Amino acid sequence: MNIKVFNIRLSKEYCENDQDSMNAFLEQVEVKLSATNFVTTSSVDYWSVVVFYLPKKNKEPSQEQSSVASKLSNQETVVYNALRQWRNDCAQQLDWSPFRICHNSHLISIAKANPQTLEELEQVIGFGSVRAQKYGKAILAIIQTL
Repeated sequence: MNIKVFNIRLSKEYCENDQDSMNAFLEQVEVKLSATNFVTTSSVDYWSVVVFYLPKKNKEPSQEQSSVASKLSNQETVVYNALRQWRNDCAQQLDWSPFRICHNSHLISIAKANPQTLEELEQVIGFGSVRAQKYGKAILAIIQTL
């Protein structure tokens, strides 16, 4: 298993680029586990994100890797887009960055797995029981309405 650490700086000039960099990486690997920690220093505050991952077994051509539509069926794309909108709305209400709720790779995995219970949601790689307990009811409600 491999480990990569990302630092997501909170200042507006860096935050979006740091997130985009991390999300691009997450699209290319199979995430096994992630953990976050808020770091405060005398000069800068940031979120440190540790990602435990494996290389993806089935590499797709690089131009297709950036396209979610090429990875998902039509129904999975509908679910992914709805989950992404929910996640972004939730993050905005909490004044958080969306990755603090879950990564795009998690949303793709959820759309593919189509869980119907909290137990099934907990089995989605990288999502886990803590996120399932915290956000599971909302996620399952979205999936079941589509």
